[in-house]
Amino acid sequence: MNLTALPAFSDNYIWMLDDGHQALVVDPGDHAPVLAALDARGLTLAAILVTHHHDDHVGGVDALRDRLQGAVYGPRREHIPQPCVPLDHGDTVDLLGCRFEVIDVPGHTAGHIAYFAPGDASNGPPLLFCGDTLFSGGCGRLFEGTPEQMHDSLNRLAALPANTRVCCAHEYTLSNLRFAAAVEPANDDLRRHIEWCAATRERSRPTLPSSIGRERAINPFLRCGEPAVVHSALAHGATGRAGAAVFAALRQWKNDFR
Repeated sequence: MNLTALPAFSDNYIWMLDDGHQALVVDPGDHAPVLAALDARGLTLAAILVTHHHDDHVGGVDALRDRLQGAVYGPRREHIPQPCVPLDHGDTVDLLGCRFEVIDVPGHTAGHIAYFAPGDASNGPPLLFCGDTLFSGGCGRLFEGTPEQMHDSLNRLAALPANTRVCCAHEYTLSNLRFAAAVEPANDDLRRHIEWCAATRERSRPTLPSSIGRERAINPFLRCGEPAVVHSALAHGATGRAGAAVFAALRQWKNDFR
């Protein structure tokens, strides 16, 4: 199974998974990179997965329908271009020999979902398509949800196996890691990862996919119980040491961070 990040716009990734014959794509905000990849590899488009309703994730859906030989899948509680198979937490979707489990992850938007494939010997390590909920070193802004919702959503993702490949929808990594270093300057795992990511971007390569294990080690939004993170959050307005209070302070700090 081949996993590819297709660059779109200035910093989006449209994820493509293919078996050499058929492909699925995730959050196609732009149809052009998808069509180019399908044509270059001689693939048929078997399915489209959507995580949330923002235009940079759904803008290319309708333009791809002429090439689509399956269905569009998306969150039931959001306005997704129709026709679309509506999905709720706990639903499963079987595509290309993979079973994707649907996980509710509200926060960035009210009905945001993620897709998790547990992985096996033939398909490789577990795979997570998380849209704009979890980024490498960061998380999405709270446009429609609450800090408590987003904190719960991130904890749900952090509980996945450590080797899960994390397919985020944006190349925000270096910016996020600058903030993470301000939160937790003594984190050696973070320092080493910043060096690797900087060198990777110098070669114009994606820093993604990340992994759940890596994010547990370097992402402050998954480390709200760590003493150093709590200390920094309290210095930036956290109302207490509880995880949601720490998260809320971090998210507000990140909103204003330059």
